[in-house]
Formats: sequence, structure tokens, C-alpha cells
Amino acid sequence: MSGSEANFDGLVGPTHHYAGLSFGNEASTRNQNAAANPKLAAKQGLLKMKALADLGFAQGVLPPHERPHLATLRQMGFGGSDREVLAQAQAYSPRLLSSLSSASSMWVANAATVSPSADSADCRTHFTVANLNNKFHRAIEADTTSAILRATFKHDGHFAHHDALPQVAALGDEGAANHNRLCGDYDKPGVQVFVYGRDGLVTGENEPVRYPARQTRLASDAVARLHQLSADRTVFVQQNPEAIDRGVFHNDVISVSNRNVLFHHQQAFANSDAALDEIRRKMAALELDFHPIEVPQAKVSIDDAVATYLFNSQLLSKNDGKMMIVVPEESRQHSGVWDYLCELQDSGGPINQVEVFDLRESMRNGGGPACLRLRVALNRAELAAVNDGSLMNDALFARLNQWVDSHYRDRMHAEDLADPQLLTEVRYALDELTQILGLGVIYPFQR
Repeated sequence: MSGSEANFDGLVGPTHHYAGLSFGNEASTRNQNAAANPKLAAKQGLLKMKALADLGFAQGVLPPHERPHLATLRQMGFGGSDREVLAQAQAYSPRLLSSLSSASSMWVANAATVSPSADSADCRTHFTVANLNNKFHRAIEADTTSAILRATFKHDGHFAHHDALPQVAALGDEGAANHNRLCGDYDKPGVQVFVYGRDGLVTGENEPVRYPARQTRLASDAVARLHQLSADRTVFVQQNPEAIDRGVFHNDVISVSNRNVLFHHQQAFANSDAALDEIRRKMAALELDFHPIEVPQAKVSIDDAVATYLFNSQLLSKNDGKMMIVVPEESRQHSGVWDYLCELQDSGGPINQVEVFDLRESMRNGGGPACLRLRVALNRAELAAVNDGSLMNDALFARLNQWVDSHYRDRMHAEDLADPQLLTEVRYALDELTQILGLGVIYPFQR
């Protein structure tokens, strides 16, 4: 096998706090105004990255964004020095300042949609940055995300980068959180599965009523065109609107794939039988078997899946041909979900190992193992072309932990965001981080 799937995890930012900004994400809402620990959050993420790298998986790091985002505040008419802008924003609306200080860029499953070179007509790996226009605090991420991805994957012969789709509701795009790929070897052609919540042009048909459907079919179609994908190797599937209304705000809360396995809940999709049949037919045309693992509602309810993030997991291929599933500690703490995982591990199927990580700080804001990583399938030449400083190893792990210890606070409330010293701390930290990772100039304050 000459290809691999690399996971690039988002490093939690210094302004990590609990503000309940993500309507439809029940964990985010439930923990609003609780005290957060940015230092612990960053270290929990780094431990997961290092553990997977030690197991032989290709693992990279993507840096956080500058926050508070003063550029947006200035666009909104707040003026003067940075200190004055922060004070004006806090006086006008603490909620606004919180939105523009969110560390949500850590969930890089929403950074972009990625299509490997084996599937694209021009034989390059394609990245389309997500516009994330359903949430104000995330819609401001696209420019910095684009700069980070272009610096990390900077070889034009191997990588093609596309700007975010227009910032209109009809083109709502949430990135890889609503995208799966099924294949044999990672560097061979596969079938890409785009999951959407609503049409985008036609409204009111088979849509959720309680929570918003963030991804549109119109956006998914656009990304497939940009990535030069063929119709006979793409599948478009609608989320079950009832699942969205139960808190399944992204598809990666209810399903995850790896190689030829799709691990999903019984109620994940609006027309599950037809969708699975189409995937099976298109994989068969590539002489690939399809192995869906459907978790029945009777075994794990949607509510329990959302509470434990069973499906917001990582499926990773081991050297023995079997797969390992990476789940958060919350899945182990729920007796019913843990019983199911133990049963799955011993079933004789493709998944025979369960690994558990404590990601409590991220989980309390509604992001599990899958939210924290962007999957990028690469052949050997492409992996060699990735920015070397972004790849996890012993030295980088030690240096990043020292960096976190030097620059991060261990307690953060929303009212702390107006502290001008915090902005200074963030800028010093990010300037040093770009040097550690060898990314060059990617933040506006560096220019």
C-alpha cells in the first residue's frame, strides 16, 4: 500500500471558553457560561495526536486562529486602539465579543472538504474551505483557514485550493463534517459521500423544525464540481431531519467511515436503504466491497449517541487489516454505549479495538475526536510534500507542550475576553507558533 490517511488535528486556541454559541449543538448550549481551561484543552488534544502518531498513524497539527477577531469589530464600526475596540465591544454586547473570541477553529472537521488525487480529474488533492455561514462565530474563519491550509499543503503540483463558497444561506457548507469517503487503498479511487440537511434552493421540504440544517445540497454539488469528481463515484445523501432535531447538527455526529466501512446509526439518513444501495453499486463498479455497520436504535438511541458522541469517533486502519475506533471518555462512562462497543470489538467484524481519550474540554463545547481532525488521504509523494513542521513527532510534541505552558491560561470566562492583555498574549503565542510549525506569515497582525 503506497497511500495513507493523515489526520490533521486542530490545536485548541488560547481563548477557549464556553459561550453556548452553537444553536443545535446541545452540549454547547448546556455548558454555557461554565469555566473553561484552555491550557488543559490544548494538552488533551496534543495527547490524542501524540498517541496516534506513536501508533504509526500519520498525524499533523493545524494552528488556531487569532482571537478576539478585531478585524470584524472594526468592520462593524468600532474604532480606536485595540484596547478601545475591545472596551467598546464589551460595553455594546459581551455576547458579540464572545462570538468574535470563539476558539471554534479547533474543530477542523469543519475547516474544509478534501478530495484525494485518486478521485479528482486533474490528479491533485483538492481543498475547499468551508464557509460555515450558519453561525456568525464560525463564518469569520474562512480567510485564516485558507491561509493555514495553503501553508500546510503548499505544493501546487499536488494540491489545489479553492476559496469558500459565497456567504449565502443557500450555499451553507460545513466542510468534512458532512463528507465521507469509501475506498480500498487510500491512494486508489473511491466513492465520496456528501451528506446534506436541506436542498438550498427549495425550502420547507423534509427539513428539521427545531434546529437548523446547516449543509445544503447546493453547496455539496458545488464542492463536487470544484473537485472535478465524476458522477459515477459520488453519492449525495440527505440527513434524517428528525435526527437533526435531536441534536445531530453534523453528519459526523451520527456516522463515520474508513476504507470500505460505514459505521452509522439506523436513523442517520432520510432514505437509508436507497442511499446504502447506491453506495454499494458504485463501490462494486470499482470492484470494492461495501461493509456498512448499522447501529440499531434499540441498541443505542439517537439521544445516547449525541450525549456520548459514539459516532463522532475516528476509524483507523491498523497494520493487521483490522480497524481501531477512537471514542471519547463519555462513551465509556455510558453503560449502554460501552456495552455496545465491547460487543462490536468482539464481534469478529472489521473493528476489533476501542481506544478511549479524555477530551472533556472539547466535548463540553460539543466537539469530539472526529470534530478535532481533518482527514487527508495522501500518496507517498503528497505526504512528502506536506509542510514538514506540521507533522507530529516526539520533538514537536515536547515543544508544543512547552509552548502551551508558556502562553495559555488555565481558566477562562467570557468576561476575560475584554482584557487587552489577553489579545497581546494570543498574538505573541501565535507568532511563536508559526515559527515552531514553519508556516511563515499566516495571521494579519504579522504583516
